[in-house]
Amino acid sequence: MIMSSKEFFRNLPAKECSECGKVVRDEMHECYSNECHECESKIK
Repeated sequence: MIMSSKEFFRNLPAKECSECGKVVRDEMHECYSNECHECESKIK
C-alpha cells in the first residue's frame, strides 16, 4: 500500500549535524546546510 505524503514526511528522522551529530532544530532543519549553528561558525 502506498503511504500518504503527509505520513511520509511525519516519519522522516530528525536532521543531524554532520560535524557533531546534534539534532538540528528550529529553522535550520529546512535549510540545505548540514551543520548546526555552532559547527557552522567554526568552519567559517
